Amino acid sequence: MGLLTRLLNRPGSQADRRVGRFLRSSAELEALGEEFAELTDEELTARAGEVFSSGSPDEQRIRYAALAREAADRALGERPYDTQLTGLAGLLDGTVVQMLTGEGKTLVGALAAAGYALQGRRVHVVSVNDYLAVRDRDWMAPVFELLGVEAAAISGAAPDAQRRESYRAAVVYGSVSEIGFDVLRDRFRLPGEELRIPERDVVIVDEADSVLIDEARVPLVLAGSTEKEDADRAIARLVAGLDPEEHIEVSEDRRSVSLTSAGIDRVEEELDADLYGADTDRLAAVNIALYARMLIHRDVDYIVVDGEIKLVDAARGRIAQLQRWPDGLQAAVEAKERLEPSVSGEILDQMTVEELIHSYARVCGMTGTALAVGDDLREFYDLEIVPVDPHEPVIRVDEPDRLYTFQESKERAIVEEVAAAHAERRPVLIGTRSVAESESLAARLRERGIECEVLNAKDDSREAEIIARAGRADAVTVSTQMAGRGTDIRLGEESDDGAADVAEAGGLLVIGAGRYESSRLDDQLRGRAGRQGDPGTSVFFTSLEDDLMTRVPEAQRFVEEGDETGLIASKRAAALVEHAQRIAEGENTAVHRDTWRFNELMAKQRQLVLTRREEIRTGERGPEELREMLGAERVSEIEEATSADVLDAAIRDVMLFRIDERWVEHLAFLNDLREGIHLRTLAREKPHEAFNTESIEAFSTFWDDVLAAACDVLEEAEFTEDGVDLPAHGLKRPSSTWTYLTTENVFGSDIENVVKRVRARR
Repeated sequence: MGLLTRLLNRPGSQADRRVGRFLRSSAELEALGEEFAELTDEELTARAGEVFSSGSPDEQRIRYAALAREAADRALGERPYDTQLTGLAGLLDGTVVQMLTGEGKTLVGALAAAGYALQGRRVHVVSVNDYLAVRDRDWMAPVFELLGVEAAAISGAAPDAQRRESYRAAVVYGSVSEIGFDVLRDRFRLPGEELRIPERDVVIVDEADSVLIDEARVPLVLAGSTEKEDADRAIARLVAGLDPEEHIEVSEDRRSVSLTSAGIDRVEEELDADLYGADTDRLAAVNIALYARMLIHRDVDYIVVDGEIKLVDAARGRIAQLQRWPDGLQAAVEAKERLEPSVSGEILDQMTVEELIHSYARVCGMTGTALAVGDDLREFYDLEIVPVDPHEPVIRVDEPDRLYTFQESKERAIVEEVAAAHAERRPVLIGTRSVAESESLAARLRERGIECEVLNAKDDSREAEIIARAGRADAVTVSTQMAGRGTDIRLGEESDDGAADVAEAGGLLVIGAGRYESSRLDDQLRGRAGRQGDPGTSVFFTSLEDDLMTRVPEAQRFVEEGDETGLIASKRAAALVEHAQRIAEGENTAVHRDTWRFNELMAKQRQLVLTRREEIRTGERGPEELREMLGAERVSEIEEATSADVLDAAIRDVMLFRIDERWVEHLAFLNDLREGIHLRTLAREKPHEAFNTESIEAFSTFWDDVLAAACDVLEEAEFTEDGVDLPAHGLKRPSSTWTYLTTENVFGSDIENVVKRVRARR
């Protein structure tokens, strides 16, 4: 591919082609706007119902944009800017729209959702949490009502009957996890039960880069009660007693951990096991416990609240609601913290966020930082980007990074920077990487007599209030990750004079306490300053001790170049910060690609099972296959005692149970296979090829196993007029089910490290 071709095909380069007609239609929009302004509310609602009934797609889009602008102005007192209407056009064209913080994405998303609904389509607007979903629906309710579109919202607290009712609306707001959980629940419907989600047609993704890229590989899990052994906890206790100096080796980049030779001997002796022979299953459990002890840190990766582990969402710096690690890792961390074990269970089904999004007929979205992941959006979702210029030019000053030798010197420098700004009554927002760092900086500031608000995973109950007040004079706010907070920071207090005073002082000062692993997260933090043409400044402070810098060990040679404050002025050292971030971004993309390759076959197998299951549930197939296997004599015996309908119903019930049971077994096999698949490199096999070969082989007997198991029950079962008593034949469904999110497989690099060690021992 030539240079010109690459330039023409870069993310966002086709934006003018996709919305070009719309961008040139300002005169037409104004004329239509004047026409719609003369209508009564009732007439406007009626016209909304007709707006997509005639004309070309471009003409419909322009007509709807003018009508939507009038509706938003009347219903909300917010008249969309031309830039917002451009964003609306991009969403209606099925793209990801890039709009900076404070440019009004919430209104744009609502108008796009209503536009799709007026075309007769069903729309889900997915956000990153329940709070934003419910807030945005309530906020936008007046404009939906004026446009004649029914809109609803779901949350984790909503009972099942209410959720089912909400899903009947043309537009449904919900978090990506809650909608995903309902999709999983729908997979286990029994005869006579209706779908919660009747159709997955259009999805509009808020914070699209976060959901589609950062969370794409997060599995959503439906689990059922079961009894599980406590072997993993015993191994966790064993690992907790190992000597870190003698028995454990952590890689230079602190991203993988393994046993030393002495550690292997100690563990094998304690367990009476051969970790690299007949007991490789124990090896996986040992590595999980090692990972929990050495590489997962309290107040960074998780916090402990009321005796429970709460994971911290690294992309947002808050508690990851309903999220947990896989059972083995969860148990290991709980053992490490000496906590009571949490409930565990059998995984009934799971799917990744990416798989959920792919199940929609049309995907579009909006975010402030899409271009940075444009290639990923194109590769994984076949999505293009429409970058929308801000309504007012951005005048924020982005200062060069400041690199320091150690964490201590970095934090001291941040406090000095805040003190200088605070003396001028300038508001300051500090974005940190972890709970621990936010609390450390807050303590240092208070020691200097500077009061501050702290927003982190330990207490985000006042989130909206704290962020909304962060632009006042004298305000100092310390927050872990600002992505997805969903609230604008406006300069000043309630009065215009307050805003003017803050603007005169330079506007909001944003300080990043270290670069994130993604430049997008840096940009999202920067974007909190300079909204809607406001003045502002951003600057990032980084140290050679930051986790990001462990990816470039050569950076440590610049420690001696720090001045008396620890500041490193070397441009070569500063370039390594950017290099480390590019390495991290490349690693994340590689993991995303790797995860999708593993999940792709599983998703295809699941779809085959779901299609057959639905055919059996509705009676389209199943009875004839089992009747033939049972034989004419047994069929006649049952029908004489009951009826043909009773037999068919029993066949459906038994087959549905056996299908679900067999899928649970297959899923457990796939998860176990996936966890240890990297060990296949010992046999010079390629992990993905080995996974596909073995998963296909295991799936090849799926239907034969289901039919045989169902036939066994029906041959021996006692029939009554009510059919077969399934529990009496051991066909018991879980007494309870629950949903949660789990982290993606975190042991790949660890296992690969162990593989290298095994090779060295041979």
